[in-house]
Amino acid sequence: MAENRAKTSRRFQLPDSVTEPVVFIGRVASALPLLRQKRQLRLKETLYYLDLCGAQSLPLVLLICFLMGGVLAINGQIQLSKFGSEIFIVDMVGFSVLKEFGPLMVALIATGQAGSAFASEIGTMKVDEEISALETLGIRPAAYLVLPKLIAMLIALPLLTVFGDFAGLTGGLAVGITVAGLPLAAYVERTLDILDSTTFLLGVLKSFVFAVLITLAGCYCGFRSSGDAQGVGRAATAAVVISILFVVVATALLTVLYSFIGY
Repeated sequence: MAENRAKTSRRFQLPDSVTEPVVFIGRVASALPLLRQKRQLRLKETLYYLDLCGAQSLPLVLLICFLMGGVLAINGQIQLSKFGSEIFIVDMVGFSVLKEFGPLMVALIATGQAGSAFASEIGTMKVDEEISALETLGIRPAAYLVLPKLIAMLIALPLLTVFGDFAGLTGGLAVGITVAGLPLAAYVERTLDILDSTTFLLGVLKSFVFAVLITLAGCYCGFRSSGDAQGVGRAATAAVVISILFVVVATALLTVLYSFIGY
């Protein structure tokens, strides 16, 4: 018995039932009307998480997305040069960055930057019994702890996606005019011809979905952590793994959905 409990304590606590994550989502959703009350908004905490999720992640987003655009352009140049169609590098980089890789890479960065932080913070509060204290005071933890994080992510992730898209297109441009030898004017003109606002907005729309998934996964793992230091670490790890899984699945589903409407 003791050995089994020790093995269980070394693992992340799985839900007691399939409905438990649904109940958690319902508690968060039921707290959303409280945002109409200014005192429930917790502006100071929201701004803190906005800085954590947004400003602190921006340099890494710009670097990774720039390199990603360059890598896509290099691979496109290698294949398309066989057919003398280097100009179509613009199409490949533009659609790949705006529709898929831009929002996806930003979401993965946010998972490591913010999702794990959410789980660690709530897990530490659980160890220190601060969550129990909130419940004793009649404060709903779902509203008090989750909503500021969710609002910050819903603002930060779309903005980061916009910057990431621009960085990715710039990376493709840099490779296109240097390695592929495309004229700058031709590259820019082709980009403006093939990309429209709908393609851009569909990619940004994905970031809103990713923001909700990452926040809920991180906070849920924090609430599910065991009451020790190792449990907090396992919760942070689980938050990253689960968030990445959800983001990839959501990307696949949204891509299929977009294909049905012709994008």
